Amino acid sequence: MNITFIGGGNMATAIIGGLAGGAHQIQVVEPGSEKRAQLAADFGVIALPALPAAFGPEDIIVLAVKPQVLREVCQQLAPVLGGALVISIAAGIGITAMAGWLGSQRIVRVMPNTPAMVGKGVSGLYAAANVVQTDRDNATAIMAAVGITTWLVTESGIDDITSVSGSGPAYVFYFIESMIEGAVQAGFAEDEARRLVLATFEGAVELARQSPLPVATLRQNVMSKGGTTERAIFRFEADGVKTAIVAGMEDCRARSVALGIELSKD
Repeated sequence: MNITFIGGGNMATAIIGGLAGGAHQIQVVEPGSEKRAQLAADFGVIALPALPAAFGPEDIIVLAVKPQVLREVCQQLAPVLGGALVISIAAGIGITAMAGWLGSQRIVRVMPNTPAMVGKGVSGLYAAANVVQTDRDNATAIMAAVGITTWLVTESGIDDITSVSGSGPAYVFYFIESMIEGAVQAGFAEDEARRLVLATFEGAVELARQSPLPVATLRQNVMSKGGTTERAIFRFEADGVKTAIVAGMEDCRARSVALGIELSKD
């Protein structure tokens, strides 16, 4: 595949790293000279300060810029697009708005997440019905280089997956942060607290992955009536921790929808 990344930030770097070493021709458009040099040195890609003169229908362009500048980038890209496939990992902005700016509907939207930086990402993808299977397969292959992928039935699924896996790492980090704080208060040194908590999360996730039992059953299996774990879970329930998490995910989805409307306005 001939792939051009527009923007060389963390997510683009993660995907490039996942693709590096394959039979791909990769170039990156990145205005920062230091970042260009780093990308070229780390991955052997062609790093450009500005858009190439023209693209063709065999090219794939990955828009990896902040949503606030996506309109401007699309408008600059439109005259040289040449029918290329466009994959957008910019949050919030829908295909209809991008199609208007680009003058093309050959677009795939992707919602990745930050664990892509260590090859453990989750990416939700959506494309309009007129996007052919080959384009879908190419988009899948690009995102599969940094983790698992799932295709979404409707474009609103992008908002749904934002609330689950897109923003989800922050929820997990928040719980890890809280447990580390609790371990420090219990008397552990911070480094040891971090080591213990991270290992606990890794072990619990692996057990959940390998076990055929529902997660709720695994949680109940740790609890004995009148025991220590039950006391902690009772406090979580009394303080509405689960309710707050679910409500926070709903708020996250609502904000994703609102941002999309706001950033797509003419």
